[in-house]
Amino acid sequence: MITRSELQLLRSLRDKKHREEHGLFAVEGEKIVGELLAAGHPFEQIYGTPAWAGRKTHEIGPADMQRASHFPTPSPVLAVGRIRRAALAPRELALGLTLALDGVQDPGNVGTILRIADWFGLARVLLSPGCADLYSAKVIQASMGSFARVPTFVAPLAAALAGCPVPVLGCALEGADIHTLPVPAAAVIVIGSEGRGLSAEVAGLITAAVTIPRIGAAESLNAAVAAAIVCDNLRRPRT
Repeated sequence: MITRSELQLLRSLRDKKHREEHGLFAVEGEKIVGELLAAGHPFEQIYGTPAWAGRKTHEIGPADMQRASHFPTPSPVLAVGRIRRAALAPRELALGLTLALDGVQDPGNVGTILRIADWFGLARVLLSPGCADLYSAKVIQASMGSFARVPTFVAPLAAALAGCPVPVLGCALEGADIHTLPVPAAAVIVIGSEGRGLSAEVAGLITAAVTIPRIGAAESLNAAVAAAIVCDNLRRPRT
């Protein structure tokens, strides 16, 4: 059984305003909840119907799950976690490779980029405040278990990159060929927004512009696709 106040809370977590107000987020679905549990992510509460075979703190019926669900067709499990905002240490960018997202607003792209960073073993992902909310259900769904494995920070990029001790590589159409770039031990790779690319304040801080050479006639690449190609090239051994 679920109380009315619990139901109201769960439904309110669909909106960023209420997530920030309560310091909580909700994620729903057997696969994603299972992935996050396997990655060791701590949840405050896990609501599951009898059809959910995994760990749960509250068992509720299908009718209550229908009312609590964020989906038109509810899943058998909905988990609630606490929002945690880690501060980026000033010298942290000097260690390893960092993906920085400059206003990437599509939640599917942000979540997929977390998976890409996880796949290629990047040290961290840095989001500008204008990016899609890290704790939205769509970002977490798209990231799968990578949401729990990749250190992720939200901070104004201009302030974070000012005085950065490692190369800052900005992805831009007019940049140098990423395939020929010497592989740095540490660097920040900045991916711009889907519509406008790099913001003016961030573009002024990059040390080198890089591009993925265009052979055909497409106007641009999806932000997540571009991130994957760049990361692959930075991880590829050079002879």
